[in-house]
Amino acid sequence: MKLAFFSTKSYDKEFFDHYDQKEIQLKYFEVRLYKDTANLAKNYDGVCVFVHDDLDEETLEILAENDVKFVVLRCAGFNNVNLAAADKVGIKVYRVPAYSPEAVAEHAVALILTLNRKTHKAYNRIREGNFSLERLRGFNLHGKTVGVIGTGKIGSIFAKNMRGFGCKIIAYDKFENPEILENGGTYVSFEELMRQSDIISLHCPLNPETKHIINEESFQLMKDGMMLINTSRGPLINTLDTIEALKSGKLGYLGIDVYEQEEQLFFKDLSESIIKDDVISRLISFPNVLITAHQGFLTKEALQQIAEVTIQNISDFQEGRDTNNQLKV
Repeated sequence: MKLAFFSTKSYDKEFFDHYDQKEIQLKYFEVRLYKDTANLAKNYDGVCVFVHDDLDEETLEILAENDVKFVVLRCAGFNNVNLAAADKVGIKVYRVPAYSPEAVAEHAVALILTLNRKTHKAYNRIREGNFSLERLRGFNLHGKTVGVIGTGKIGSIFAKNMRGFGCKIIAYDKFENPEILENGGTYVSFEELMRQSDIISLHCPLNPETKHIINEESFQLMKDGMMLINTSRGPLINTLDTIEALKSGKLGYLGIDVYEQEEQLFFKDLSESIIKDDVISRLISFPNVLITAHQGFLTKEALQQIAEVTIQNISDFQEGRDTNNQLKV
């Protein structure tokens, strides 16, 4: 079984090299997969892709013409795959539905603590010999109301973590998770969550219903100076509306590990380049904004599980076994 591996980084090789030449022959490509690079998969049985690879109808048709039979996503999200087109050309698609959900949930907590207690600013000050405490004031998490939008595995773990700080948990989801209730949380309407929360954290998937779920109308409902965290998908937030909320003071803190146009920026070293994205440049300019580049998943436990489940998905395809990890129209 030969696999073309796209959007490769050093940490991918570290965890997938163990399987190379054993269960499968791997060929690593640093470029992302889209219509202009799809022909690189010629003579391969399948492709392995990540969040910024674009498997639209045209790309999938090229893969099919090159006799590619399956796609394995090394991530949970699949909004970058046209499943109807994949089904039409006979390509099966598999994903890793959950990989160390603690990793992303804990990263959301890290963003909250860093924004609140300004440890990133204190670190830089100390390195410059500045031991002043001016403008480093934070607030107690204990007693604050935390709104969780999306209460699947990651959202549920995040809620439990914040409950450990003594926070009141309110949640919004189309499907209630008993674990939220068991841990003292309460489900409320979307509007009530907007109104009551001191901190809002997004953990829902991206789909037509959730795209720009946080927008100008949402901000109008929120408390002044509240904190917004997004470690899920960039387009859940309308970035231009978010900038206006930051400028007006309605939004007091913003922590994001994802961004609407991140495929042009994230996972790349642009330190010697001119960043042409004026929107993210404006976000970076705010002192109360913290951006990380989609690193929430980046723990050794998560990477190990991604590799194991991906290889299992390939084995299931090869043996013709049914699996819940296969995505269907």
